Amino acid sequence: MVSCVCYHLVRFGHDALTRRRNRTTGLAALLAACFFIVPAQAGTSLILQSTTSTDNSGLYDYLLPHYASISGTEVKVVAVGTGQALENARNCDGDIVIAHARELELDFVSAGYGTERHDLMYNDFVILGPRQDPAGIAAAKTVGEAMRAIRAHSANFASRGDNSGTNRAERRLWTASGHTPDAGDSGWYLETGMGMGATLNFAVQAEAYTISDRATWLAFGNKAGHDILFEGDPNLFNQYGVIPVSPTRCPMIEHQAALDFRDWLVSPDGQTAIAAFQKHGSQLFFPNATEAGPALAGRQGNIAGKHPGTQSRITIIVN
Repeated sequence: MVSCVCYHLVRFGHDALTRRRNRTTGLAALLAACFFIVPAQAGTSLILQSTTSTDNSGLYDYLLPHYASISGTEVKVVAVGTGQALENARNCDGDIVIAHARELELDFVSAGYGTERHDLMYNDFVILGPRQDPAGIAAAKTVGEAMRAIRAHSANFASRGDNSGTNRAERRLWTASGHTPDAGDSGWYLETGMGMGATLNFAVQAEAYTISDRATWLAFGNKAGHDILFEGDPNLFNQYGVIPVSPTRCPMIEHQAALDFRDWLVSPDGQTAIAAFQKHGSQLFFPNATEAGPALAGRQGNIAGKHPGTQSRITIIVN
């Protein structure tokens, strides 16, 4: 707004100068005022609509300052469940999306709201519960067996109930186990309608089982008497994808900045930075952006290519 006002003031001053050569001092003062009011542009900013797990884990606190230092672009994060992140992007309230519900992501792209989806990184889900393990799921051989044990014992289970990537994975696992519960199931299935951190707090207070991505659990500070009781089943695989929002649907977005950020995330520099992030000595995310789609042709590593000396080699460990 200020820059627009200054633009018109400068044009007015230029015309005045043409008409009255003796007013150069006034014009110089006007120009100085404009440059004083409008600071030099530090760079572009873009809005990332993101699943909460990547934010709760602390990944962005590590990753985004590094990206800003090499690109000059500030990435502002809106951390919500995957379903809400994609809905926000449909409403043009973001430039790029990072999510972890492949079916929803592909629907988003096929409907024309995203240009294309790329695998970015993965980790896994874990089943948490009270250390005394009233349903005995620690002895389960498969995740289906663990889910059936929770139901058989009518043990409290906290579900996010928010159409997030984690919630959709949980519902898929219940269905595969042979029964999909709802909030009316004898009071043991408890939908919070909240994000992962709040649901973990609820599960701890209610002595309930729940499903979380491993990264959020490792970063969570209120574990109390809860532990990981079941892990390692291939069906607990948790894939993350990155999708630039379509400029056709949303012409006012920062599409070029979104493409640059996406290109960096899937470049060797971005993938190395993701792999380097740890908490309590554990790697939280595992990069797997091994293949580039057609829109990446000729653009792979665009930012890293401009700054060949910035490849990440430092492991960040947060205690």
